[in-house]
Amino acid sequence: MAARQGSKRAARGGGRAGRLEARAAEQASGERTAGYRLIRNPYPPMEIFSADQIETIHQTALEVLAEIGIKVLLPEARHMYRKAGAEVDETDGKVRFPPGMIEPILAMAPREFTLHARNPERSLEIGGANVAFCTVGGPPNVSDMDRGRRPGSLADLNDFVRLAHFFDVIHIMAAAVEPLDVEMPFRHLEIARAYLLYSDKPFFVYSRGRGWIADSLEMIRLSRGVEWSQFETEPSCYTVVNMNSPLQLDVPMGEGIIDMARAGQPTVVTPFTLAGAMAPITIPGALVQQHAEAMAGLALAQLVRPGAPVVYGGFTSNVDMRSGAPAFGTPEYAQAAAAGGQLARRLALPYRSSNVNASNAPDAQAAYESQMSLWGALMGGCNWLLHGAGWLEGGLTASFEKLIMDVEMLQMMAEFFRPPQVSKATLGLDAMREVGPGGHFFGAAHTIERYDRAFYGPVLSDWRNFETWRDSGSVDATRRANRLWKEALAAYQEPAMEETVRDQLGDFIERRKSEGGVEVY
Repeated sequence: MAARQGSKRAARGGGRAGRLEARAAEQASGERTAGYRLIRNPYPPMEIFSADQIETIHQTALEVLAEIGIKVLLPEARHMYRKAGAEVDETDGKVRFPPGMIEPILAMAPREFTLHARNPERSLEIGGANVAFCTVGGPPNVSDMDRGRRPGSLADLNDFVRLAHFFDVIHIMAAAVEPLDVEMPFRHLEIARAYLLYSDKPFFVYSRGRGWIADSLEMIRLSRGVEWSQFETEPSCYTVVNMNSPLQLDVPMGEGIIDMARAGQPTVVTPFTLAGAMAPITIPGALVQQHAEAMAGLALAQLVRPGAPVVYGGFTSNVDMRSGAPAFGTPEYAQAAAAGGQLARRLALPYRSSNVNASNAPDAQAAYESQMSLWGALMGGCNWLLHGAGWLEGGLTASFEKLIMDVEMLQMMAEFFRPPQVSKATLGLDAMREVGPGGHFFGAAHTIERYDRAFYGPVLSDWRNFETWRDSGSVDATRRANRLWKEALAAYQEPAMEETVRDQLGDFIERRKSEGGVEVY
């Protein structure tokens, strides 16, 4: 299998400088490696709008913030906005941002930051030309070809974590499936335990109340074996805050921004702006609203802790106007994803987008809508691709087969980000002299020297001819994906963890359970 865990890099243990040096050396040499732990996009971002048009969208969003404002349900957040100069109406919770207020606040946010993993080899650089892929996050259901669609369970979550750890092209974990068989006061404890035991990659913390965040941060800190003073200066996890579009920030989301910023951990602020439903029906209008909502949420993090790491999230798409159902992977989604990158760069912030589709099965629709999403997001300059592997049914289901399909697509995108090197050796003139007119290159010295590493080797695709494929059972891509996720689980190896750390985590979980867990919103 092409992308197994455990591929080695020259940057082992070398920190940020070592990782960047290894990545640069790999790209300069043109050599293909087995893993995909460090990815950079070498191409200029695609621009949907001109610079003048982006500036118009930006200025219009500032007008929205000044004239219409954001309804903020958390009194603590309203207090912070007021203290910074915003106009707050306590009768309806509206916060309006005078001209000139927002941009200096956002200028305090870092352009790039390091996301620290429990295993330093898994740490990532976020922002710039760096690209990181994440699992699907948050579906209440899970599916596979053997057991069908069903409510998510802790066992399913554990298997998703193992698979996401197995494939190097997945860099960051999300709550891949909701473990509905775990009671809410304790669910965050089991989610964190799964990610900390079965992977050593950075992962997600839900903004579902202060207790959820506090417990999760403590478990991550324990897993890294660092003091709080160090933890607060080394981003080690993240949360996603979805603005309650249109133009509203609710209580748990506001608390999430505040508590994560206080702890020095990144917040990915992502308005959920569906054109025609929760936002204007035109893509420019939906982007104006996205931009206004994002700026308001991002600014709150900086008011809590200047310099707190944040990520600008874009999730603008459209709906099916016949049914009202969200549509993903549409041409409009791809345009909005690319334009979101332009707006993030206008603020000099890292950019989050998504690999999404609206299909109800891991079929051709799921694949072509995901490809539209990927091209819009990645060619638009996405740094952090959420829902990168496993998303199905508009985000309501995490699919084991779709995870494998996405791994193939993500690896192909990673290979696309390795431009061919032009040199005397790669131009192949000696090979053409050797073969001459009418020959073939299979036996040429130039081919023999390179045949075993010349091209990308697929995980899922079957490149055999029809007769060989037919005689082998005519197995299509979805059934191959079903076989491959099982093979990956069988080959998975749990990452090492010191017994003392494992015991500390276990003791913490048991203590919090004995105390009743957390308050449920």
